[in-house]
Amino acid sequence: MTPNQSVPDFSIAFQPIIDAAAGTIYSQEAIVRGPKSASAQSLFLLLDPAVHAQADAAFRFEAIRMAGLAGLTSQLNVSVLPSALERSADALKTTLEAAHQFGVSPNHLVLQITENEIIIDSATFTRRLDDLRQDGLKLAIDDFGAGYAGLNLLADFQPEVVKLDKRLVRDIAHHGPRQAIVRGISRTCNDLGIDIIAEGIEAEEDYFWFLDEGITLFQGRLFAQPKLGTITTAFTLPK
Repeated sequence: MTPNQSVPDFSIAFQPIIDAAAGTIYSQEAIVRGPKSASAQSLFLLLDPAVHAQADAAFRFEAIRMAGLAGLTSQLNVSVLPSALERSADALKTTLEAAHQFGVSPNHLVLQITENEIIIDSATFTRRLDDLRQDGLKLAIDDFGAGYAGLNLLADFQPEVVKLDKRLVRDIAHHGPRQAIVRGISRTCNDLGIDIIAEGIEAEEDYFWFLDEGITLFQGRLFAQPKLGTITTAFTLPK
């Protein structure tokens, strides 16, 4: 494929992040899906790196457009490639323009990067992230605990949110070592004022384990499935 290629066909699915303590929706995550439910990562592999930033911006624009037309009132988690932000101070210009155009407050936008995404120029990334925070945007670290960079990311970028990696979350009710790791992460996040989300919850016993530990933000099929093209406000909480 050439650098002039267009962005491939894609759709946006939405999955709510639940605040179990309040019984409300904390945020909606916009999830990119390609043909045959291909992930955003799979779509990027099909593209020349020269157009990654263009595709990245297009995904966010469509998610914000759909959220605005649906009258979203919660936060909205949208993914961003750190490399795009490092290369250009205007990387999120279209994102902010979309927010204003479709009536989504920048204060409701949460920029999501994964722990394993490489940030080469951390000083530039931090500076541009701080500029975006002036507009009200927040940072979330996804898949937290999947690699070895997690604590450094907390120290360097002070995210407002971390989302625990599914491999830490699943079957945690029966796994002592994971429990110890999550307790340590939770204490650190509490000390730093960072919201912590348990992602990929499918079993009630794991949900109740997190509740007992004081973690009340959740995402997973136990509560609501991702829905293509639809922002759902319906969810269930185990009792």
